[in-house]
Amino acid sequence: MSNGILLGLVLPAALFIIMLGMGMTLRPADFGRVFTFPRAVLTGLTGQMLFVPLLAFGVVTLFRLPPELAVGLMVLSFAPGGATSNMMTFLSRGDVALSITLTAFASVMTPFTMPLLTQLSLNYWLGSSEAIDLPVAQTMLRLFVITVVPVSIGMWLHAKKPELSRRLAKVVKPLSISFLMMVIIGIVAKHWSQMPDFLMAVGWPVIILNSLALGFGYFFARVNGLNVPQQLTIGIEVGVQNGGTALLVTGTILGSSMMSVPPVIYGILMWGPSMLFGLWWGKRILSASGTAAEQG
Repeated sequence: MSNGILLGLVLPAALFIIMLGMGMTLRPADFGRVFTFPRAVLTGLTGQMLFVPLLAFGVVTLFRLPPELAVGLMVLSFAPGGATSNMMTFLSRGDVALSITLTAFASVMTPFTMPLLTQLSLNYWLGSSEAIDLPVAQTMLRLFVITVVPVSIGMWLHAKKPELSRRLAKVVKPLSISFLMMVIIGIVAKHWSQMPDFLMAVGWPVIILNSLALGFGYFFARVNGLNVPQQLTIGIEVGVQNGGTALLVTGTILGSSMMSVPPVIYGILMWGPSMLFGLWWGKRILSASGTAAEQG
């Protein structure tokens, strides 16, 4: 299967299905949690939407990445985590409701923030010599169709057709994961001979970005006085990016295989630090908090 079909058809279909499945886990009350737990939600959104791009800018500058790889890593930082971060939060015994709420808000905000920030990155790193104009309005529309629309359909199904929603949920997750894996495998296969060079170029930058964002999210939540499960959850939500959405922008809309390298490498390498943080560190801090509560 050619890369054109993978990025033009399979990837958008995978993202649509992923967001549909996520929508079937959401209720209107998830959006209302910003009023019930405003500090937790605002802390998470600030980490996701503001501090991750700043961390990415620092990593790109530190490693002096080539312009196209720099843009690819920045685009990745503009795409907060989705279903993957929800799953990791569940496995880590974090606050799943908070995780879903943050994902819901991010899915609504990203179609508007991501195109604008991507254009700024293109202007900054490529400049006038290799200027690439991102069709901002068209990109907003495409992201809206692939994120907000399926989430809305999923929420409607969950509310109006609960039995159908439960049956579809059994099919949606494995199907979407299969589609996404097809895209990643296809890109890796196309650039197989260059993969060692790509790993050398962006392997450490993506691992460091992932690790810094995980730690920053956790400590930012701690400084803001949130409880331990919320600290763990915000660490994961800030630390885990949505590589599929980033690939949609770099590979499908911008049509750059080089800019697609950081999201692909990230999608492979981020599992190590993220699972280590969620399962090992998360278990430790939850156990420590439980012991402290018993002693108190």
